[in-house]
Amino acid sequence: MITTEQREQTRGWFAGRLPDDLFESLTEVTVDREEITVVGRIPEPRLAEDASDAEREAALQARVQEFRERTRDDRVAVAREAEHRFRRKVSWGVECGGERALFTHVAAPVMTRLRQPERQVLDTLIAAGVARSRSDALAWCVRLVQRHTDDWLTELRDSLAHVERVRAQGPDAGPQDAAAAGEGGEREGRQEERGSASSEREVTS
Repeated sequence: MITTEQREQTRGWFAGRLPDDLFESLTEVTVDREEITVVGRIPEPRLAEDASDAEREAALQARVQEFRERTRDDRVAVAREAEHRFRRKVSWGVECGGERALFTHVAAPVMTRLRQPERQVLDTLIAAGVARSRSDALAWCVRLVQRHTDDWLTELRDSLAHVERVRAQGPDAGPQDAAAAGEGGEREGRQEERGSASSEREVTS
């Protein structure tokens, strides 16, 4: 699992390495074992106050495409350095006018073992036309869980980060601790031997 410190170091590196004029602000840097996803905010297109929803949607799509083409060389240069430094692929995305767009990103294969009842769930999704294959059905299940348990997953990640901080603050086990643990084990062993001897006397009597 990626630690909180590793996430902070990765975000800090991108905050310092990205050109100042690339984004209005860096909104998110997400890290897992295979990929780093970098998302930044870009300026909204200027539209008339009475612009229709269709006009606004087309303007946002065009602004995202313009950003993607104009910044390609800069983003490729940063991604190469990051991939060499962090040993992960880099993906990009933008936020514009309250909408988010992700560019090409990694779809990493994940191997798992499922028991028959779990396989039947996937096969039911395939039979119903929800998914084309078991791998597609499994990805659908993950997206469903993510959508409906986002708050719970966020709380779980925060709890894991707290555990990491507490673990980092704790003292390492020293020789005295090890000796105390050994003495405790010897005392327990002697007590078990006495208990066994007493039980044998009761049985023979």
